Amino acid sequence: MIGFSKKKKHINNWLVYTIHDKFLRNLLPKYVKGKLVDIGCGEKPYVDVIKRYVAEHIGVDHQDTLRDKCNIDRFGTAYDIPAEDGEFDSAICTAVMEHLEETDKAIKEADRVLEEGGYAIYTVPLFWHLHEEPRDFYRYTKYGLKYLFEKNGFEIAELKALSGSGVTFGQEFVYYLWRFRKGGQPNPLWWIIPPIGTFIQGRSYLF
Repeated sequence: MIGFSKKKKHINNWLVYTIHDKFLRNLLPKYVKGKLVDIGCGEKPYVDVIKRYVAEHIGVDHQDTLRDKCNIDRFGTAYDIPAEDGEFDSAICTAVMEHLEETDKAIKEADRVLEEGGYAIYTVPLFWHLHEEPRDFYRYTKYGLKYLFEKNGFEIAELKALSGSGVTFGQEFVYYLWRFRKGGQPNPLWWIIPPIGTFIQGRSYLF
């Protein structure tokens, strides 16, 4: 049930995505194999990392996504995946659950398309700012996740926080600083925010 980020790194958020990617490298050979479904795949940014472990990587996303659709293999939703029962050996669903109104329904659907004994890797936030509004609905504790997945057919193999309060505070503070670089003309803070943000993220990573 541990997952990784699906967004590309940027100078203002490399901290959280570096942590995710590092964990991903250790996670994939343990849980991913065969035919994999990427639920809410977006642009499939990790296709090159995943391909060495799977025979087929099927990306599923909805027709109205605002992201580039070039890498979507099947159009569908987390509630209605265009696949047969037990078609996939493994699944990933990264940074999607907080944007779903009916979490139970989505988890049941993932269970349906997985073969018996297949693994699903999920990533969800506990603390994070509002994003992709207005489709931002939930935040999850480890107890809530355990309840939801076990209720809907899964057995938990691992459940782990990828960072703590130091990373959360540092990353959110950098996001706050970057607000001063948006829109309008460059202000006195325009040029110093990137190096300050990089320093804060580096210190937070050490903590």
